[in-house]
Amino acid sequence: MTTNMNLKKVINASGRMSILGVSTLSDDVLEAMKLGAQHYYEMEKLHEEAGRVIASHFHTESALVTNSASSAIALAVAGMMTENNTFLAERFFEQRLQLNGDVLIMTGHLIDYGAPVDSMIRLGGANVKTVGYANGCTLEQVKQAVDENTKAMLFVQSHHCVQKNMPSVEAVSKLVRSLDIPFIVDAAAEGDISGYSQHADVVIFSGSKAIEGPTSGILAGKKEYVNYAKQHNRGIGRAMKIGKESIFGLLKALEEYVVFDNRNSKSKQAAILHKLEYLNSITGIDVVVHADEAGRAIKRARIHIDEHAAAQDAAYVVRALKKGEVAVYTRDYQVNNGYFDIDPRSLNEEDAQYIIDRMEQIMEVS
Repeated sequence: MTTNMNLKKVINASGRMSILGVSTLSDDVLEAMKLGAQHYYEMEKLHEEAGRVIASHFHTESALVTNSASSAIALAVAGMMTENNTFLAERFFEQRLQLNGDVLIMTGHLIDYGAPVDSMIRLGGANVKTVGYANGCTLEQVKQAVDENTKAMLFVQSHHCVQKNMPSVEAVSKLVRSLDIPFIVDAAAEGDISGYSQHADVVIFSGSKAIEGPTSGILAGKKEYVNYAKQHNRGIGRAMKIGKESIFGLLKALEEYVVFDNRNSKSKQAAILHKLEYLNSITGIDVVVHADEAGRAIKRARIHIDEHAAAQDAAYVVRALKKGEVAVYTRDYQVNNGYFDIDPRSLNEEDAQYIIDRMEQIMEVS
């Protein structure tokens, strides 16, 4: 089918990124999606059973499947705004002016992950109230920001966020719970799917990132708050619904994720990182293995380019890699500082060799 479309091959050296379709799916996940797609179900019952299974994996009381993690954020916030009032949920935008509630978020967490996180908060009907500054926040600042209009606090657990001088999820959880404020944790790309249930009242995950399922989102947490969000399935949530085939695919991906022994995967990634060390032989390039900034169990090849010694600078290399016959996408958040990262998780040996060959071409290695 793609033969009639003007698409070129992409090598994903960036990670689980939405701009590249996030993840590829296993054969078993595709089979599960086929099963779901080719049969009829009572959708309300399917959602109920899927929520029960997902909640067991996440160690929460309840769960709701949505079409994305962004949707899950918006629905979680909307639920906090209307609680059990179905009238407000069904007439959300008509009645929203009378709601007048705030969601707190630390300024260092006010990120753009492909869309501004504050847009999802506002879509959920809340005002965005920032706390602290881009270079730090204290628990006292969070405490002083709470008032009678505070509906919840959103904590974004992500490598995109400011990491230094920021209180931990555990510390913020302890504080806001002592103040009786619902605590939402957006952990969309995190790998520890059960590690946040003890800290969060509601936790948000992407079904298509670490879990490697189809495009989907997971809203899991206390039954009370999940039920609040479910009320909006008859309102804004209708635009965020997920199909039966994606629910089946997500459940299979979760099953694989929970039981998968990743020793071979880690070994494969280590082999690719070792292979990429060959780039050290190119003048002006220094390759080091770098751990994930946000503490996830991910190691990447960090490619430092000395613009004075190398044939091209880092920004030029990143652009050239994307423009090749095969587009290579790297993690280029720090390219202005002279380096970029290569994430090995989606690469095979052939991909790694292609990257090496292209780098040699770009750097005019004879």
